[in-house]
Amino acid sequence: MKISLQWLIDYVDLKDISINEIIDKITFAGLEVEEVVVQSDKYNNMVVGLVKEVKKHPNADKLSLCVVSDGESDYSVVCGAQNVAQDQKIAFAKVGSIIPSNGMKLEKVKIRGEVSTGMICSEFELELGDNHEGILVLDEKLKIGTPLADALGADDVILEVAITPNRCDALSHIGIARDLAAIFNRKIKFPEIQINESKKKSEDFAKVFIEDSVNCPRYVGKVVLDVKILESPDWLKKKLKSIGLRPINNVVDVTNFVLHEIGQPLHAFDLDKLHDNKIVVKCANESEKFSTLDSKDRELTSTDLMICDGEKSVAIAGIMGGENSEVTFTTKNILIESAFFNPSSIRRTAKRLGLSTDASYRFERGTDYDITAWAARRAAQLIQMTSGGEILYGEIDAYPNKIEKRKTILRFSRLMKVLGYSIPESTVENILTNLGFEIISKNNEQIELVIPSFRHDIEREIDIIEEVARIYGFEKIPNVQKISVTLEEKVDQSYFCDNLKNAMNSLSFYELVTNSLLNETISEKFGKPIKMLNPQSSEMSHLRTSLLPGMLQAISNNIKVNEKNLRFFEIGKVFELIHEKEIESFEDFKESEILLIAITGYEIQSEWYEKDIASDFFGLKGNVYALLNKSFPSIKFELTYNINHVNYEEAFTIMHNNKIIGYGGKVKMSVANLFDVSQEIFACEINIDELKKIEQPDRKFKDLLKFPKMVRDLAFVLDTEVESDKVIEVIKTASSNLLHQIKLFDIFQSDSLGKDKKSLAFQLEYFDETRTLKEDEVDKDFRNAIKEVEKTFKAQLRGI
Repeated sequence: MKISLQWLIDYVDLKDISINEIIDKITFAGLEVEEVVVQSDKYNNMVVGLVKEVKKHPNADKLSLCVVSDGESDYSVVCGAQNVAQDQKIAFAKVGSIIPSNGMKLEKVKIRGEVSTGMICSEFELELGDNHEGILVLDEKLKIGTPLADALGADDVILEVAITPNRCDALSHIGIARDLAAIFNRKIKFPEIQINESKKKSEDFAKVFIEDSVNCPRYVGKVVLDVKILESPDWLKKKLKSIGLRPINNVVDVTNFVLHEIGQPLHAFDLDKLHDNKIVVKCANESEKFSTLDSKDRELTSTDLMICDGEKSVAIAGIMGGENSEVTFTTKNILIESAFFNPSSIRRTAKRLGLSTDASYRFERGTDYDITAWAARRAAQLIQMTSGGEILYGEIDAYPNKIEKRKTILRFSRLMKVLGYSIPESTVENILTNLGFEIISKNNEQIELVIPSFRHDIEREIDIIEEVARIYGFEKIPNVQKISVTLEEKVDQSYFCDNLKNAMNSLSFYELVTNSLLNETISEKFGKPIKMLNPQSSEMSHLRTSLLPGMLQAISNNIKVNEKNLRFFEIGKVFELIHEKEIESFEDFKESEILLIAITGYEIQSEWYEKDIASDFFGLKGNVYALLNKSFPSIKFELTYNINHVNYEEAFTIMHNNKIIGYGGKVKMSVANLFDVSQEIFACEINIDELKKIEQPDRKFKDLLKFPKMVRDLAFVLDTEVESDKVIEVIKTASSNLLHQIKLFDIFQSDSLGKDKKSLAFQLEYFDETRTLKEDEVDKDFRNAIKEVEKTFKAQLRGI
């Protein structure tokens, strides 16, 4: 944002402070000065010259040969302008000058055989206007040889200041002046508003109705009659040009001036073009077409806030006016609009339309709801000064629900603790008062403050502390001679998740990072979502309740570019409401860290030595077991089958000590179809917070087994509903401590086994760490296991 130093000193006294000190102080206070333009530097080596003689160029019909004096010497100059004449005072650029419009450095040259030692400049070449048809003729009262910068009044310094998104209060000259006043402990000077209002009332000539008070909490209108639309006076044009704005006419220029003065966007309507002299603030009709001031037709939606009259839309609220109500040179009566709009509404519409203006830039970040009436009066005052007119009494102030200013406290002990050094209490009070805070009570321990209406970024005590610190000066933080560091064990918060990521990578999975914000429709399908207070768009309006939507969208995107064989995982936070009511405390919602694993397509693709193997339920289960065994080698987890699950079919649940750790299975096609996915996807969600609670025993060294193992294989024919885990449990119960491992190595189903029958084959491993086992004792243990399985499940032993 461009700031004029000459404009700035209208509001704060800076006359005894150097430019460099201003730049340093304001940058340290958080408003970084990115560029400094000293206007007089543009006109170095340029002076007021006198055309002493003009004659026709001997070798060119359209050129003139001029003699120009700078008061000390005469110069021969070739000029192509048709309006050059003898005895004119002109802008003369000497050899060595750099022309502002194109950066060309002037040299002594020959033009059509005649020497030219300088240049007579036009408005365009000096960047004073668009006129390049002729030279700039100066006031004849100017003294010859006067530096051109002095003659043009180009004595300003322009600062390009980078304003962070949270500092909407600094998007104006008064906003910057307020910070400088606090830094240098000066008083800020607000413009005096003294206007001659007629006995006629604004409310008798126009009406304002707000239908959407959420997106337009306040709308102020002020009427000025019998104005004359003219070219703006020089002082106003100079102010606007200094910050790169193009003057249009006195009324439009006044609205732009007030915007850059106080930061309140305004709009001037031709009152006679408003049907019924009425303003209605409401949302647009779906697919409504509207022509904006840039002569472009915009298609609107029902979420776009509009300013309407009695029968039509006349402006896109907070963004741009319409052609059907603009101020022209035939305008006589105007209605000044000064409003406060909901930032999220303006941001949403501006982003969707791809339309950014000075007004929308400020409304998106939040303007001052308390300054709207003042800004309307200020604009009326300046319009009367520049175009005459009759200012009607009072304003039309539609303010259905008054916004209460927020309050907070600042404890001096807390200030000291956070900053690490003390600041005198009187200094703290001066800083806060100069920044616009109102002190409503104070004692030796704290002060109670009213937060200014223009500081939307201030909410808590810590924000006040930051304000005091940046204005007092970060450079005043005392040097610390030594720092004490405790040699205690450090806790790496990311260690656990990093190990999980490494384990997943070792299993050939790729990590995803997806957006934690979803639209309302999708988020509600996976839980009770939490709504964002100020969403950037409707597609990112709620916190995610599950990682599954992001995963499915990523899989969908990959499949669309023909990447169909995928192995993904993601670790992230999910959020869900516990109650339906609004959030009042941390007890009203839960936050969980989740690991999501997903496979789809072929797990193994065809090679000369093997065939395609598609991803399936057992492949997912195997990957989950592999992950848990890598991460928790000495912990036992149970996988139980769960037929009914909201997102999965063929589902399973992961258990530890009768507590659910996670669940997974084949993603239901109805869920996958939400993301245009038609191929099978297998996924598992594991609660990392629950995993972290599992205590792992310390790892101990174990000698290699000194005695041989004995292995026995067996297979049973059982009913299909019998789970392998149940069979393993029975074998363990029936066996002695010689049995150390049971492995399911084959599942077989066929009509030859009988209806609703299957075969499960197990390998049993026996050993003793202290001796060599005997065949008969292993056989005895083995037969006991067989008998118990046959008895429990009415199973039949099958030959292997």
